[in-house]
Amino acid sequence: MPESVLDRIVAAVLRRLDSTPEMPALEQAARAASDTRRNVGGRSLRKALSVPGPAVIAECKKASPSAGVIRDPFDPSDLARSYAAGGAAAISVVTEPDFFHGDPEWLAVVRRAVSLPVLRKDFIVTRRQLFETSVLGADAVLLIARLLDRETLDDLLTLAADLEIEVLLEIFADEDPSMVIDSGAQIIGVNARDLATFEMRFDRVEELAQELPEDRIRVAESGIRSKEDLERLHRAGYHAFLVGEHLVRAEDPEGAVRLLLGRGEGDGC
Repeated sequence: MPESVLDRIVAAVLRRLDSTPEMPALEQAARAASDTRRNVGGRSLRKALSVPGPAVIAECKKASPSAGVIRDPFDPSDLARSYAAGGAAAISVVTEPDFFHGDPEWLAVVRRAVSLPVLRKDFIVTRRQLFETSVLGADAVLLIARLLDRETLDDLLTLAADLEIEVLLEIFADEDPSMVIDSGAQIIGVNARDLATFEMRFDRVEELAQELPEDRIRVAESGIRSKEDLERLHRAGYHAFLVGEHLVRAEDPEGAVRLLLGRGEGDGC
């Protein structure tokens, strides 16, 4: 079977971890950062997504394997401030450098720019990456179920909780949701785009909403380009919507978020 883009991304992540020295006393620094979040009161992604009505997680993403560079020049802090002004509930920051042109340092930059929860979106497969995520100041992290066996998933979920980092646990639309449901993850994302094949499955995203427990936050991801897309998925049972390329390409990101939420001109706002 030919190597998929997802396979290549994970291989690059592992090579980068192998070739990059670990920060001295990384675990201690990560736990100190988590103690700070605990003492000052962190920014909760789950609470931000639990508001009445749909909630948008707006993404700071410079490039993607399928689209190439999406926004140039790219200033994650300006973009995040525009999203926040438009009514976004949280900010997702894509930090993977090789395929998405991301930078982990953007997490701290964005967190200083806005008061919203900041989600690290990357390809997390090791405890070391979670420790780094804590040091970088993220409030939440994406875990992709397909990359993890059950033992590793349970270990990373436990560690994230210890570090005061919330988890958005993602499956692709063509996958059985049983493992993520059984894991106890409180925020479950369903990605319409399969990163192995790049196939889009909106029909299956809608179907999966009914298979996820009502007490979990359900997040629809990828391919959302209009208020109509968002409303369709909201009716299907999703609470929140992770929107990337559509917002990153927008000349007016603030206005684009408002329009997705039905708060633009002509919507009584």
